[in-house]
Amino acid sequence: MDGNGRWANARGLPRVKGHHRGVEAVRRTVKAASDLGIRYLTIYSFSSENWRRPAAEVAELMGLLKLFIRRDLGDLIRNGVRVRIIGDREGLPVDIAALLDEAEERTAANEGLTLTVAFNYGGRDEIMRAARTLAHKAVAGEIDPEAITEEILCAHLDTADFPDPDLLIRTSGEQRLSNFLLWQAAYAELVFLPIYWPDFDRSALEAAIEEFRHRERRFGSLGAAAQGRTG
Repeated sequence: MDGNGRWANARGLPRVKGHHRGVEAVRRTVKAASDLGIRYLTIYSFSSENWRRPAAEVAELMGLLKLFIRRDLGDLIRNGVRVRIIGDREGLPVDIAALLDEAEERTAANEGLTLTVAFNYGGRDEIMRAARTLAHKAVAGEIDPEAITEEILCAHLDTADFPDPDLLIRTSGEQRLSNFLLWQAAYAELVFLPIYWPDFDRSALEAAIEEFRHRERRFGSLGAAAQGRTG
């Protein structure tokens, strides 16, 4: 969800206004995803690198997270949305950690859209934490290092019980992953949109899905056309 600050700067507004409008875009996207029958939606809300931003901006982002959960959790529950959190929770402020736990606990029984919030998340950090856990298990004799497979490593990632993403959308025109779902997005289709996140809406989501539908997903194998020529 990139471009909140630039959206505000382009309008001569303080960056915080862009973040507020970004929250509105989150609400629109969650509703649109539910309406379109999407089963899993993951949003990159706060990276492990975002702590390096100015303290005032970080405090504002924390306030927006609190506001979103307190104001929107009831609607998410009523609409059958299940909230899951990925990212490192060690050392988080107590009030933030408690809100994240509450969002997961109160929506645990919901069976509609799974909304995964990546908070204090970094793809490299996630893989490192999984590797550290496996290393401890190996030292304790709980697992043979030679027996570690991709499946076992996946089972120790934050997304252990989620499917890998089919489509990864980034707004603002930047064309990079920025440490997001590095392992899981190995075969995701990437769509980069020139609009800033506060302007993202259902039509933008539908356009990205339509582009996805025209992609040929080969997962490392030959495409259908090539198989037809060699068959």
